[in-house]
Amino acid sequence: MNYKYNEAFCISFGLKLRSIRESKGFSMREFALQADMEYSQLSKIERGVINTTISTVKVLADTLEVPVMELFNFK
Repeated sequence: MNYKYNEAFCISFGLKLRSIRESKGFSMREFALQADMEYSQLSKIERGVINTTISTVKVLADTLEVPVMELFNFK
């Protein structure tokens, strides 16, 4: 299998995540703590530096109390 990192998609995902997080009133540190993840990992996801796993996406959505698909609602 040839795996390719899609930078534009990861950046769009991260921007959407940040937008929802901020609309819910979470700071990055508070959200990382609530999601039981490292602040640095959350920062990388929000900046589109890493391609996160689907299990992490589920944790992020659950912590934000939104459906998983809401995180992918971007153009």
